[in-house]
Amino acid sequence: MRLSRRGLLRAGLAGTAATTLGGLATGCAVPTGSTGRNMVLWYWDGGLGDTVLKKAKARYGATTDLRAIKIGGYYRSKLMTTLTGRSHIPDIVGLKGEDMASYLPNANQFVDLRTLGADRYKSRYLSWKWDQGIADDGTVVGIPIDCGPVAHYYQYAVFQKAGLPHEPDDVSAELNTWEKFFAAGEQLKKRIPGTYLLSDVNMVFENAVRQGAQRYVDKDRHFIGGEQHVRDAWALAVEAKRRAIVSDLVTGTPDQLSAVQDGKLPSQLNASWATNDIKSGVPRTKGRWRVAQMPVRPSNDGGSFLAITKACREPERAFEIITWLLDPANQAQGFVDAGLFPSTPASYALDALREPDPFFGGQVTMDIFGPAAQRVEIAYNSPFDVALGQPLKDEIKNVGVLGKDPKKAWNDAMSKCRRIAAHLGVSY
Repeated sequence: MRLSRRGLLRAGLAGTAATTLGGLATGCAVPTGSTGRNMVLWYWDGGLGDTVLKKAKARYGATTDLRAIKIGGYYRSKLMTTLTGRSHIPDIVGLKGEDMASYLPNANQFVDLRTLGADRYKSRYLSWKWDQGIADDGTVVGIPIDCGPVAHYYQYAVFQKAGLPHEPDDVSAELNTWEKFFAAGEQLKKRIPGTYLLSDVNMVFENAVRQGAQRYVDKDRHFIGGEQHVRDAWALAVEAKRRAIVSDLVTGTPDQLSAVQDGKLPSQLNASWATNDIKSGVPRTKGRWRVAQMPVRPSNDGGSFLAITKACREPERAFEIITWLLDPANQAQGFVDAGLFPSTPASYALDALREPDPFFGGQVTMDIFGPAAQRVEIAYNSPFDVALGQPLKDEIKNVGVLGKDPKKAWNDAMSKCRRIAAHLGVSY
């Protein structure tokens, strides 16, 4: 199983987050960009579906030379460098969901989509996802491409052998709390020795944090990563380790992937885009998997946006293009092509997304992901969350993989957060 396209970038985010706000020069003049005859769109591998892009080029080709350019490497760094350099700026840009909070304070680098009629399209999209593209001053910076509702992936036959609920509806109903979920993990290990419910404690910690309405920094620029909502998530992860229902394998390593394929790691809490990761990474498991709702409530991991830069000479034309690219039918096609889960609820009922999936035993996975996407808890997304959440994620991983004492790990995380907060000007 390859690392997800989102996971590959996370290691570099914490180190660069401290300079995020300084990376874009606010208030500077932005040069004019292309004309409508040469409309340049930047995105990353897997950021948009190939079929929809081809159709867009055909649809607008008579009047617009739409050039969709796939940018490799560290996308955010390249976009920020281009914006600050004020040269060769694309007209339309993808903005990754995990980076969105760092773009919003620099909303003046982008066209306020309200001026182009964005409010007319708001009802198409999940309200919580739409709100993630709005700056504090009300500027609508981006239109949602996708989202990443998290669900419980599990191997049907392994759960059945362990005497656990194994039909998706039953798993959703009977493992609907963290305690019931952990108890299932204990039963799994008892009935099938050497088998673990989850790869690592981070699956518990990160999803428990994402289930709530708070993260690591609040709107007033106060660090809240040491408060009860994070302490509770930390305690859940430590409990999972104590009850020996998580492995000490590092996700993405050959040993971990072999364990997944062999049914020794038959369960994971992961976002909708992980369907493609599983299919491409462990193809021999075809037919074994099912999807159920995660304990307590869904969380969200990922989901990006399209924005228009101030360099665009024909923003009305660019807006016409992105609203077409991101309509319900095209978002459904994006899910088929690239696993981009639609941010448009109308997509969920379309035939293209109602097909039984042989890889998941003929299950219509939209029956799980669709309702999950509509139940995500809204949380404030601070530009400092990445930097100040990373020490906690690193230290809980040390607890899970290295067996570090949880109290020492917590204290070390708080010390690191204190130093980072001081550097960023976040009150602790």
